[in-house]
Amino acid sequence: MAAIRFENKWVLITGASSGLGYEMALQLAFSHKANLILVARRAEKLQELKETIESKSASKVKTITADLSNLDDIDRVIKISLEDDNLFGAILNAGITYFGSHMELKWNDFEMMLQTNVTGMVRMTTGLTEYFERTQHPGGIMIVSSMAAVLPTPYQAAYSGTKGFMLNFITALSHEITNKNFSYTVYLPGGMQTEMTNNDKFSPLKSWLMPVKQAAAEGINAFRKRKATYVPGMTNKLGAIMSGIIPKGIIIRGMAKTYGNALKK
Repeated sequence: MAAIRFENKWVLITGASSGLGYEMALQLAFSHKANLILVARRAEKLQELKETIESKSASKVKTITADLSNLDDIDRVIKISLEDDNLFGAILNAGITYFGSHMELKWNDFEMMLQTNVTGMVRMTTGLTEYFERTQHPGGIMIVSSMAAVLPTPYQAAYSGTKGFMLNFITALSHEITNKNFSYTVYLPGGMQTEMTNNDKFSPLKSWLMPVKQAAAEGINAFRKRKATYVPGMTNKLGAIMSGIIPKGIIIRGMAKTYGNALKK
């Protein structure tokens, strides 16, 4: 299957108001000349990003304000994205994390994470896949999962569970589709320097976090090359390789100690 070319193609990005989604939007517009459908909860942030892109590039930008833990909002995003019959790709990046003792995670917060990371992702993926299967149009979908899907992370137990679901769901689903010009990519970054990690809990771990510009560039390149799964960064790649050599229990115990000490500080 030929590599993806984004120039003049419409690409949907969820979670686009900050962090990885924001940076991917900039790079897709400025470096790959894509047209963008940007989705997030914060309308003002989306408008600012739209103005930045359209003032500095030839890319066209649409914005949709939506809460992707809400099924009605998800269905509205799908409908708007497909109404012109020209969607080429989607980066499903919206997600919620939690760093801390699982016993301190409030149930309402867990349900919000589950609705966004799992239910919302499945709803969006299903709706978009149905379109590509029905039309047989070329394109692809990239799901932003996490290294936590490969190495379950202590103090992010629920989050790890949702990210593991993403990896297994998409890996299995990829063998059901009939469109030979369509592909899924599961992107598995480790920690990144984003708004999500810009708090005191993550401060002791800052040296481990990947610059978001690098994470965005590697993710887009993996999507462009239609990689089924992709882990960015040498440290993360080494961790993924070692997890197949060293018993995972040893690695996870080390992570538990490091993360536990970070929380204590």
